[in-house]
Formats: sequence, structure tokens, C-alpha cells
Amino acid sequence: MDLFGRYVFRQVAGSFLLIVLTLTLIVWLATALSQLDLLTSQGQSFLLFLQMTSLALPNLIALISPIALLLACLHTLDRLNADSELIVMTSSGTNLWRISTPFLALASIVTVALVVLNLYLSPLSMRTLRSYVTQVRTDLISQVLQPGRFSSPEAGLTFHIRDRDLSGELKGLVVHDQREPTQVMSYLAKTGQILKREDGSFLVMRNGHIHRYDASKADKAVQIVAFDQYIFDLSQFGPKTGATILKPRERYLDELTSPDPDDPLFKRFPGKFRSELHNRFATPFYPLAYALIALAILGRARTVRENRWSSIFLAFGLAVGVRVTGLASTNLLTLDPSAVVLVYGVPITAIGVALLAAQVRMTPRIRFGGRAA
Repeated sequence: MDLFGRYVFRQVAGSFLLIVLTLTLIVWLATALSQLDLLTSQGQSFLLFLQMTSLALPNLIALISPIALLLACLHTLDRLNADSELIVMTSSGTNLWRISTPFLALASIVTVALVVLNLYLSPLSMRTLRSYVTQVRTDLISQVLQPGRFSSPEAGLTFHIRDRDLSGELKGLVVHDQREPTQVMSYLAKTGQILKREDGSFLVMRNGHIHRYDASKADKAVQIVAFDQYIFDLSQFGPKTGATILKPRERYLDELTSPDPDDPLFKRFPGKFRSELHNRFATPFYPLAYALIALAILGRARTVRENRWSSIFLAFGLAVGVRVTGLASTNLLTLDPSAVVLVYGVPITAIGVALLAAQVRMTPRIRFGGRAA
């Protein structure tokens, strides 16, 4: 790449990074704000909250990168025209490939990044996110032991705490256990603490009383036992193990190409596996298509008096139309296996047509007497 190519590459790459970072940050903030209940109502740490919301970034970047590349190409080409740089280069005899090389180089980099994201990072991040969500939903500490709430992890068992300080110490504990109809017990303690060990989780209650009575007896006399420390086993309410059914988007490439014939999800929706597989391979073609569409519409040198907004909207509209057609083809592939031709045909056709249009529009033409020769 020559000096001019490196100069243009810095311009378009800088615009691309600015756009993709800005759009990703906006979408990530919107996603993070919707998950604030992890901090407020579920008592999770800020670190876990940050980890869970950050796991959405690979998918966000994969979705935003192609459109960010299109916007960066449109902006850079428009600026080169406005500053007459494209006019100077064209008048000096610069051909199509010298102008398009930096744009196609960046599009190739984005294409490689999309391949890595689609085939590895995105399914990995979604699997990790699922494990975090499962952990939060099955964590007794986050779901049940919340200040000021009466919560029941199962029928007949109720927890309540008055407060919890920054060190994690629980204050004003009440545990009411009537799971055994003939043996009703209530635990009251001034303070308590959660103890997590390899063999399980335990609620350590200090300075309290146990109120116990036998419901089968007629008098139902209450027995009160004072204790300095009492340990209540929480392991029985821990995460329940079982088979996890992964969605097609959470599966690795080998799980899509050779799915388990006994997989219940594959039996019900084989078309979703087929659609997801081909979509991962077809999506990386779109950055090249977008870059060539921008070059075909805005790559030709224009005078500063010409209206460029109509061309910008035309290029953007064509790119959106190509992507919408591609999405429709992907959805059709779920129902009809023959639609795989459309899934790859849409972006590849867009690349071919845009390349031909760019070659025709950007090739200098000799004019005689005001008419094209």
C-alpha cells in the first residue's frame, strides 16, 4: 500500500473504530441498565454485573461492525470528495484499485474478525453468560436472603433478614421451617453470616433461640432453646444439576455441522441448526459488499457543487436492502434447505454487481465536444 493508500486507510480505519466503539458503548449501556436488578434486587456484586453485561460485547460487535464499516466508508469518501482529494487523485490518472485498496483492506480485516467472532467467540460468550445467569437464578444468597423480604426457596420454609451490612453480616434473622407437618421450628438470631466451603454453603446464626413444637400433640407446647451459634445447611437449596439444552447460537461449529441425532432441540427444529450454520459463514461477506457499494456510489470524483447527500442515502439504502434480503433468506432457510443458495447468493451477488458498477463509474472517460466518446 502506497503513501496515499496508507493515508486513506488511517482515515477510514479511524472513522470505523470511532463508530463501532460509540455504537457498541451505547447498546452496551442500554443492555447494562436493563440488568441493574442484578445489583439492586438480587444483591449481586458489581464485578459479576460487569462480567455478565460484558459477555454481550462479542455479539454486539459482530452485529455493529458491518454497518459501522459502511458508515466509515461513506464518511471517508464524502470527505475526500469535499476536500477535492479524490478529484486530484482521479485527474492524475489514479485507477480504481489504488483508491479502493484501503477500503477493501479494512473490509477484509473486518471479515476475518467476523469469522473469529461467529465461529468461536460469540458461542463461547453466550455459553458463559448462560452459566452466569443459571448461577444467579439458583443462588440462594442472591434470591432469598434479601433484606426486608420474606422469601421461600421451597414450600414450608421461609427466610427473612432485617439488614445486611457491607461486610456481609446478616442482622435480625428469622427462619421458619414447617416442612415436616409434625415438627414446626422457628429460628431467631441477632446476627448471622454465610459460610461457603467446598462441601457446601451454610448459614451460621449467632445469639438466638429455636422455637419448636410438635403439631401432633394436643397441647402443642412450645420448646425454646437458646444458642450461641447454630449452623443451618443451605447446600440442599443449591443449583440443581440437569441437562442443559443449548440454543443453536450457543453451539460451536462442530455441534452445528454434526448435531447429536438424539438432541431434543435438533429433533424439533433441525432447520434452525441449518440456518445458524450457514448464517455464520455468509455474514462475513457483507463487509466486502458494503465497502464496494460505497465505492460504486461515492467513489467517483465529483465537484463540490454536486449534491452528495442523495448518493449517500442511496448507498445506505442499497446496503440495508441487501442485508434485509439476506436476513429473509436466512429465515427461509429454516423452512427450505434449497434457500441456502440465496443465503450465499445475496452477498456474493451484491459484491459482484457493486464491483462491476465501481469499475464502470470510476473509470475515467474521454469526452469530445461535450459528449462521451
